[in-house]
Amino acid sequence: MAVLSIHHVSLLVENTEKSLQFYIGILGLEVDASRPDLGYPGAWINIGNQQIHLLELPNPDSMVDRPEHGGRDRHLAVLVDDIAAIETRLEQSNITFTRSRSGRKAIFCRDYDGNALEVIE
Repeated sequence: MAVLSIHHVSLLVENTEKSLQFYIGILGLEVDASRPDLGYPGAWINIGNQQIHLLELPNPDSMVDRPEHGGRDRHLAVLVDDIAAIETRLEQSNITFTRSRSGRKAIFCRDYDGNALEVIE
């Protein structure tokens, strides 16, 4: 037996449609229309050969007192081919981000629900 890869990451969101504005509008990802009716709103988003599953369910995790820098919080890391384009989209959408403190070409931001993301070129 061997673990082969990560299949998907699930993120809790308050409003699927608003969250899609971030993941599709800003990050440029695409919805996977094959998501079945699971009894609650959400979306599956393709990212390479993996997916992000947005789950519109109550969040038991307090978003209060989260670290400002997403690198000090649990986060999803994604690879991009043009980090400057992502920075521009984030700025145009008034989403703050911080640069990686390791010196890598990477930034950290939070989606509309406070989920931390690392974007690496």
